[in-house]
Amino acid sequence: MMVKGGADQVPPFIALTGGIGAGKSTALAALERLGAAVISSDAMVHALYDLAEVRDAVVAKFGPQVAPGGVVDRGQLATVAFATTESRAWLEALIWPLVRDGISAWRKGTEAMDPRPRALVVEVPLLFEGGQESAYDATIAVTADEHVRRARASARGHRAVDEREARQLSQADKAARATYVVSNDGDIDELQRELSSVLAMLGV
Repeated sequence: MMVKGGADQVPPFIALTGGIGAGKSTALAALERLGAAVISSDAMVHALYDLAEVRDAVVAKFGPQVAPGGVVDRGQLATVAFATTESRAWLEALIWPLVRDGISAWRKGTEAMDPRPRALVVEVPLLFEGGQESAYDATIAVTADEHVRRARASARGHRAVDEREARQLSQADKAARATYVVSNDGDIDELQRELSSVLAMLGV
């Protein structure tokens, strides 16, 4: 947990979450500019699928169509893996422990940095859905107007947005469970000011 006090202060360990298109990556970059050390669990998953043992495991489970040319197609994998509760549970059991180990190693390394960052922030899209919030000192939910979110998701080429949304808590539910909520309906400067206020409330 967070310990306050001069050079010995341990940075707060924070999870950043939000719905599809809310602007989690934008918020993560803003927090880094504000002096936080940041990491994306989604980026970690991307890297895990590049590992031969992970790729081979998903191919053995779901077939070669999820890794054309030997490279995991995350969109195709999601379509197949989330078709049933059993297959989704299998994939989560494969990936989530590896992600947790990666985050733990990252946290240990960044806490030892000199000077220490203001905070350690992990972007976790399915934070509450996975029951992971208790591992963090605080949580931040990024929200945005529904029309804005959908436009952003479409512009980035997200496939099957409705299906992905159906697997997540609503934006309102995420906001209700979070320690802090920041709106991303304005410009980047406005978002960064909101996030700066959150860090100030955390005492860093």
